[in-house]
Amino acid sequence: MMLKKSLSLAVFALLPFSILLGQDMGFEEYNPTSTLVVEGEEVPRAKFPFIDVHSHQRDMSPEALKKMIVDMDRINEGIMVNLSGGTGKRVRDMVQSIEANFPNRFVVFANVDFDGVGKAGWAEKAVKQLEQDVKTGAKGLKIYKSLGLRYKDSEGNRLAIDDPRLDPIWAKCGALGIPVLIHAADPKSFWDPMDSNNERWLELKTRPRRKRSATNPAPWQQIIDEQHAMFKKHPKTKFINAHMGWYANDLKKLGTLLDEIPNMSVGIGAIIAELGRQPKAAHAFFVHYQDRILFGKDSWKPDEFPTYFRVLESDDEYFPYYKKYHAFWAMYGMNLPDDVLKKVYYKNALNLIPGLDKSLFPSE
Repeated sequence: MMLKKSLSLAVFALLPFSILLGQDMGFEEYNPTSTLVVEGEEVPRAKFPFIDVHSHQRDMSPEALKKMIVDMDRINEGIMVNLSGGTGKRVRDMVQSIEANFPNRFVVFANVDFDGVGKAGWAEKAVKQLEQDVKTGAKGLKIYKSLGLRYKDSEGNRLAIDDPRLDPIWAKCGALGIPVLIHAADPKSFWDPMDSNNERWLELKTRPRRKRSATNPAPWQQIIDEQHAMFKKHPKTKFINAHMGWYANDLKKLGTLLDEIPNMSVGIGAIIAELGRQPKAAHAFFVHYQDRILFGKDSWKPDEFPTYFRVLESDDEYFPYYKKYHAFWAMYGMNLPDDVLKKVYYKNALNLIPGLDKSLFPSE
């Protein structure tokens, strides 16, 4: 018995170090190259010029704009919507830089600072500033997830998205004819137990600050419901629900919400992996709701855009996604028809965002 054990240890000791290292590899490192041989190729340039309604840029200097234009032309991006416009001088400086350099290729959305809600005159001041930012050149309003998650009113209570004290903001956007692009909460998995059943386990393992308890700072469903209640309360205001409202993994539910809330559209920023694993259902959804879906990416990384183009345009099978921690599964193409692609890429945005240069896009 001892001899057999000694021989086993000896054989183990002779194994190459690379094999031993592989045996100790954790899930975080495991990312195999597929051996599946299928037809298909990358789509480096969008079939039609597109409007990215969900981008974030801190630097809109002439030098930064010139650098971005090169990549935008390469991937066929017609207009970039910078949601990080801020307010006051920041919006003004960005608009001036755009108008002096590429007046038809970039637009800016303003933001609202919700600190001080509950103090006398807050709403009037915020509305006045928003009016000024739009007069300066802002084409819409972007609301960050801080509303509903981090903002508190003047008495230290969590500021709900449907708090009636915010109604003047949403009403003013309707009166001004500008859309509100809003990001509420985060994927529900961030609120769920971090165990073997959680699809976002790797993301939460590598980015632990994203994990929340079931009620931190409120249940996920409560925050999402607050958003929908606010949409319904302001039917004359157009809302763009970022990240498909975190329902890209439940298109039936999202369809029900779109039916219930006619003033809500959805953007596809940061959720292409959800669509790429259900190409047939996603294709049917996009065809049915083709007037309510807008292209968006959420981060300006030009080398990641081709995955979006390939999912939307091709019928390719089993190709890789670029962020394993977002999706450890492969992608499939939705093979959308041209008339639907045109709406997703640019027509729906042209209908929602005022003042965009339509001459950059096909006229049919």
